[in-house]
Amino acid sequence: MAATAKGLSEKSSMAEEWTIVLPRRGKKNRSFRNPGVLIQQKEVQSWTPTDMEINPERESKLIQKMQIYLQKLEVSDFFGSFLEQMQNPDMLNRFLNVLGSEEKMLMVIYGIGSIESFEPPRFQLSFALLMKRKFDWIGEIEVFDPIISLTESKVLNSLGCSVLSVNEQGSRQVLKPTLFFMPHCEADLYENLLAVNWVVDRLIRLVLFGNSFGSYQQHVSLCNNLAISNSRKHILAVKNFTEEIMVKKFPDDSFRAFHGSSWHFFSHVTEAELQF
Repeated sequence: MAATAKGLSEKSSMAEEWTIVLPRRGKKNRSFRNPGVLIQQKEVQSWTPTDMEINPERESKLIQKMQIYLQKLEVSDFFGSFLEQMQNPDMLNRFLNVLGSEEKMLMVIYGIGSIESFEPPRFQLSFALLMKRKFDWIGEIEVFDPIISLTESKVLNSLGCSVLSVNEQGSRQVLKPTLFFMPHCEADLYENLLAVNWVVDRLIRLVLFGNSFGSYQQHVSLCNNLAISNSRKHILAVKNFTEEIMVKKFPDDSFRAFHGSSWHFFSHVTEAELQF
């Protein structure tokens, strides 16, 4: 399968209704419209925005702000360096190996934060949107953060994203290729994601963009704290079958939203290798 770059097209129209991904009825353990993704029921919590204000002016301002950040990121040296890394044949092959026979890779964004209130979340969302527009093998984008407002939900919808109606707490079982976009998330979310996918032939179906697992491992080694080690046991154990590729650092503080971030790819494992 050839990965091709696609031209950017800005979406400035505002949808009248915001879109959420609703749980399916009558099917045990299935909570999303994507048939290749399962989540554990015990981890699911129904969710609606706490800030339900309807304010078209507020929405319009946020859309304009997002367009500015998309344009700023697209022409930056940082994003140029990222594209160069992504278009390297070896890097593309890593993604294509995860895709296998599938044509699209779902993107799930956890812990994005408030795109209305803070700059780092705006850069992170812009990064994800530009990835989708540049690479035709990236499919739908699903987003969740418990602090998202109704205004932000509507704006996310207008930008082509779906906002989840449940708080998965990172515990989503992956049965089809999925890219988890999780820069600067809490370690608990990474741990939950790894734990629920700690199964032969499941880890290889996911790609993770987030905090460096290598950094976590160094931190735990220095702390020598058993409680911390136990709470991060999957993050620590996964190093044996993880290929981690760091994102290039830039002196421009505008891109601190990506400092310490890495791509994580997982190799085939046996049952024995998954035992602690």
